[in-house]
Parts: sequence; C-alpha cells; structure tokens
Amino acid sequence: MAGHRRFDDDDDEELTGDEDFRGSFREDLERTLNLETWAEGLDLQVIMERYRKEIGGAIQKEDQLRSIIRQELLPRLQTRPGAPEGAGLYQLSPEQLADIHSGLLFAGQVEAVNGISVTHETLPLDITQLGIAAIGYGGTAGTFSQRLFRREVTVDAPDPYQEALSYIEMRQNRSHPGRGGPDSLSRLARRGIRAYAERAILVEKLKAPWRMGQGNPFSRELLTGSGYKSLLKVSLDMLQRLMNAHPRFVFVSARMDDRGFLTMGHALRPGEFVILESLKQEGKDILDGWQYDLEEYGLARDFISAYSHKVVKGLFRASDNAPPRVFYAHVDHAHMAACVAIADSMLRPEQGYPMLLDVAEATCRSAFGVDGFEGLVQDAYAQADARLQYFNGRKPRR
Repeated sequence: MAGHRRFDDDDDEELTGDEDFRGSFREDLERTLNLETWAEGLDLQVIMERYRKEIGGAIQKEDQLRSIIRQELLPRLQTRPGAPEGAGLYQLSPEQLADIHSGLLFAGQVEAVNGISVTHETLPLDITQLGIAAIGYGGTAGTFSQRLFRREVTVDAPDPYQEALSYIEMRQNRSHPGRGGPDSLSRLARRGIRAYAERAILVEKLKAPWRMGQGNPFSRELLTGSGYKSLLKVSLDMLQRLMNAHPRFVFVSARMDDRGFLTMGHALRPGEFVILESLKQEGKDILDGWQYDLEEYGLARDFISAYSHKVVKGLFRASDNAPPRVFYAHVDHAHMAACVAIADSMLRPEQGYPMLLDVAEATCRSAFGVDGFEGLVQDAYAQADARLQYFNGRKPRR
C-alpha cells in the first residue's frame, strides 16, 4: 500500500503526559497510583456522596458556561471572520415542524442509511461481516451485506522449519502494529469500506429526494482511502456524485468528537440549530496529516479544493432531555437539512437523534448482528471438525 496512517486508529483518547492528567482529573497521577489513597471494599455511602459532589459541580459549571455562550457567543456566529454562507442561530417553528413531518418524513420523502460491522477473529482466519440497511417511513428500502475473509498470505518456504518460523513472526507482528504489522490499517480499511458502502448505497440505491446518513460525509477514512488507492479513487468519485446529483442530504454524528462545538450546542434550546463552519479547514488538516503518494495527493487535493467549502457543519438540539448533535449538509440546503434532522429527532425526545438512523441500525442488528453471525461461524467450525480450539472464549477487557 502506498499511503500510511498518521492518525490514532483506536477510539481511546491519546495520553499526553502528567500535566494533561493533572488538568483533567485535578490530581497528580502519582497520587492516583498510590494505593494508600484507594478505598478498601465498597462503601456505597461514601461513593454516592463523591458522585453527587462531582456531578453537581460539573453541572453547575456547565450551566454557567451555557449562559455565557448563549448571551455572548451565539449572537456573533453570523458575523465572525470566515463564517460560511448561512452561518448563525436559527429556530425551527411549529409550523415548519408539522410541514416536515407530514410533507417529507411520513410521506416517504426522506430515506436513511446506516450500517454495522462484526468481526470474528481466530488464529487461522478472521471473518468480518458488513451490513447496511436503507430505511424510510414507508418501509425498508433494502438491506445489503458483504463478508471479508482475512488469511495470511501463504508462506512458500522449502524448509518446514523456516515456514513455521515465518508464520509465527507474521502473526506476532500482526499482534503488534508498532512493529509494522498491518492490523491497524486493516481496522481502518474495514471502517473505510463500511463508510463507503453506506454512502454509495445512499447515492445509488435510494429514491427519496432527501437522504440521511451517519457521521461526517467526508470522513477521513474516505478522503485518505484508509491507505488503499483503489478505495480512495472510488470514494472520491462517489462523493462527487453525492455532491452534484444528490445535494439534499443530512448526516448526523452519534459520536462526541467535536467536544468544543458540543459545548456550544448545550446552549441551544429545543428546535434551535446553528451553522458553524465549512469543511475547508478539516479537509486541509487531512491533507497535511496523511502521507499520500503523489497521485493520491493530487486526487485528494483536487476533490477537497472543489467540494470541502460546499459542506457545512452545524449543531442542533431536539430536546432539553437529550444532548446536542453535530450535523453536516450541503451549504445550499443546510437550513432545510437541519430542520429535517430536528423533526426526525423530535420523534424520540429522550434520544434527540434521528429515529430513521436508529431504525436502520436496529434493522442491521436484527439481520446482520453479532449473535446470528457468531452462530453461523461456530456452526461452520463444527462442520469443519475444528471444535473449539480456535475460539478465544472470553471477550477482552475494556
């Protein structure tokens, strides 16, 4: 593969030293590691008192911050330097909400795509199942799946002793990506394939005028190809078709990646949304942070130059009982996209997240979830007379 990752591929936050630990947890790591500071046994009264103190203090601080953001920051979004077209704070009216529910959502004019992946790992073979569901309120538009079987490349060594050593070294390197093993890139590739499939199905298989997806439409897995030139090429071609042929889209993130923006989002009232920025700087950061070869860099640079400023990032809030959400939309349709996302999220105010995306994910888990997948895999191993010697039997600690 020509490209190599410079991003952390794990979901865990990167540790940045003792000062960062002290700033985050308000105590030295040395004190945390001192067993004299650890409680013996389970004293629920003391634990609950500490929880109440910490949670109460955090909420009080957030309420103060929310008031400052609402009074001082939100009114200036529209006029700040570099603000994209349509930037600012907006409110979805009850009349707009009713029109979107009756005229778009329940009329089947919005369809959503969501997917899952499950992986079974053993020494001789890894099996990954990718499942995608397309959903509208008129019913399921389709389900799609793909299965990947990963084996080590057969070692062709005339000496059986050398062949055994080669397999051991290969698998040991695979367990330690820092030694050059491919596992981290393979995980990134699996996410990239799923991200591509979700968006490709949204572009090619759906019929509704409005289309909804999860995450960032220009995810880094796609703009880098996850280290695979073929994935980069088809991804950029597909995203170009999304932008040109189907600009009425909205993508909503379920993650907490943009914690600074989400802090602003807590100052929103139900039914409000803000347009914050385009993806221009984010695209530049990806270009600067990934080691492309010359051809890949040119392809990514040309796409980002042509399209990153045409997608905007914003925030909406559907309910006081749910957190704010980050959304992405074409700049020409961003206001209606936000209204569609809010209207669908208001159907489940305790979640504050588009119900179409949740239903699509639930459909995936029903059809392609881990229970059915593991059952089929175990049955296949039994028929191969492999019994249980290749099964881990325990899930790893988190």
